[in-house]
Amino acid sequence: MANLSHAQELLAGDELFCASALASRPRGLTAIGVFLLFGAVMAFIAGASLLRRGTILDRTWTLNPHAYDELSRLGKPVGLLFMLLAVALALAGMGWLKRRWWGWRLAVVIIGTQVLGDFANIFSGRVAQGAVGATIASALLFYITRAQVRAVFRVKAKQVVHVHNP
Repeated sequence: MANLSHAQELLAGDELFCASALASRPRGLTAIGVFLLFGAVMAFIAGASLLRRGTILDRTWTLNPHAYDELSRLGKPVGLLFMLLAVALALAGMGWLKRRWWGWRLAVVIIGTQVLGDFANIFSGRVAQGAVGATIASALLFYITRAQVRAVFRVKAKQVVHVHNP
């Protein structure tokens, strides 16, 4: 009977941890998920416009014509890479919004890769563009890797055990 009581205490402690993690969710979690989904849409549009030039989607490049000139020279494989990025971002966004551990990990990988790309921009001579990008992406990476954010993704509703003491 003593072992059962100890087990109940451990489960009750886990329940309190789970409840506190759920109750004190960091702000901005939904915004990050929406940001990832927005990135998926933008990557899809970029990929589609690079795969099929001369469509109405080409107008989106008026925001960054220099990037279009550079990317369009590389041909259709770049469009396919953007489509792959769109899928990865969509999966990360859906996993993030559903608070899945794999969604968090995929978001960390994607944003971490963005940080590396921004540093590559800095070292290749695009200092201002790279510095702004690295600052924003690093801040996002810092935010999503905080313990409070990670804790939300480790808590699953199935793991919350309700213990009733007689």
